[in-house]
Amino acid sequence: MQVIKYKKSKQLNICLEATTMDEENYFSKNYLYLKAEVASWFDCLRILHSNDLEKRDFCNTQIGGGVTGFRYRWIVFISVLLQKALLHLKNPMAALGAAIELCLNYPPFNGGYRRLFFNIFTGRVVKPDRTSAKFTSMVGNADRRWDLKRNYYENTAAAFIAIMASKLSYENESFARNIVTHHWEMEFIGFFNFWNDFQEVKSTYATMFRDKNRIVIAFRGTEPFDSDAWRTDIDVSWYEFPGAGKIHGGFMKALGLQKSAGWPKHAPTPTKPFAYYALREMLETLMHENGDAKFILTGHSLGGALAILFAGILAMHDEESLLTRLEGVYTFGQPKVGNEQFGEYMKQKMKLYDIKYFRYVYCNDVVPRLPYDDKAFLFKHFGPCFYFNSCYKGQVVEEEDDDKYFSLLYVVPKVLNAVYELIRSLMLPWIKGEEYREGWFMKLFRLTALVTPGLTDHFPLEYDNITRSQKIGLINIFPGAH
Repeated sequence: MQVIKYKKSKQLNICLEATTMDEENYFSKNYLYLKAEVASWFDCLRILHSNDLEKRDFCNTQIGGGVTGFRYRWIVFISVLLQKALLHLKNPMAALGAAIELCLNYPPFNGGYRRLFFNIFTGRVVKPDRTSAKFTSMVGNADRRWDLKRNYYENTAAAFIAIMASKLSYENESFARNIVTHHWEMEFIGFFNFWNDFQEVKSTYATMFRDKNRIVIAFRGTEPFDSDAWRTDIDVSWYEFPGAGKIHGGFMKALGLQKSAGWPKHAPTPTKPFAYYALREMLETLMHENGDAKFILTGHSLGGALAILFAGILAMHDEESLLTRLEGVYTFGQPKVGNEQFGEYMKQKMKLYDIKYFRYVYCNDVVPRLPYDDKAFLFKHFGPCFYFNSCYKGQVVEEEDDDKYFSLLYVVPKVLNAVYELIRSLMLPWIKGEEYREGWFMKLFRLTALVTPGLTDHFPLEYDNITRSQKIGLINIFPGAH
């Protein structure tokens, strides 16, 4: 594969001069790089009528990346506007999320609601410790099931491990270590927080553990009140790589793209931990220690995008020794990560190394439909979609129907489906068993879905229910998944 490095751009501070990937950098000739943090509110209005945005400080672009056409500028406008709003709301969102999680954890830390009520009057209330193995995130409060073993079937083992690992990635290190070590009886390898060079914060989380000869890497998805994660999701920056196609910039930044070097094959000086390089190095060590070991990549939401992109960067770096040991990629509610060319590139690489790719989508989940597939950016999924309806019946489709989903005519069916899901949540324990009983917190979210249908469908709980509902192997349900 031809790899090109170009001369240095003053605006982007990225390397740009011809060389080979083995020695230097892998960056892009065509790109759109948005910097919402330096844009003013007036700049946002300029986007709608300006054809020379590349001259603005907040919008850098190179050959082939010009921001032309109103439709293109409109999407850039929405992205920058929302990112600016999230920057201003960062502290309030974090405070609100922390307060909600704290309130949700008071009952378990005090022995239940009745005991908490008694402790309030006696002045013995125990304040939850966020680093404790008892403290759970909002995702953990919505779905408290960690019973991996009882649903551990031969052909579906990897899928069950993947969704549970994706859920676990939202929790703190002590909680994750306790679940892996004492409940699942597996080896806990590490809990990591990685650097985002563009947001200049540690914002990418991953959990790693081992089950016999299978190593699992789970990337954390978008937390409800995490402003930085939401900025990553809605950042429509992109980079086009020689031979690989156009890739979503926000996800690449979260995985470890560097402002000064792009994607050099060899890890930079470890002054700041980048997800891709740190995890790749750990995998190489573990694979060297155990010649029979393989690994899977997984994640929910943003975590799913990072999982498939991790495999993509391994392919771009020709990491054959790791790609041949990659058993599969399992994503749940994953957004789109690149254009059609990138999809074709990935399909060829996965076929070459016999890597299975399972992309799960539940019903009206809005995130897999984003970024919207329009004529401006052309983001598209690739590979088969394992689509499940609200009755948890699965089928293989090429891609979700985006046009139908965003049609105004589809609003009423989505609301009616949300009503059905609320009723179903009350009936499932009687039909399928107590493991499907939902708490009051999740039922509250189901009520909000009557106004915002598609959001609760994105919860990991629904993807957990999908895997629990399958009584035969995935290979039998979805033959030829690559």
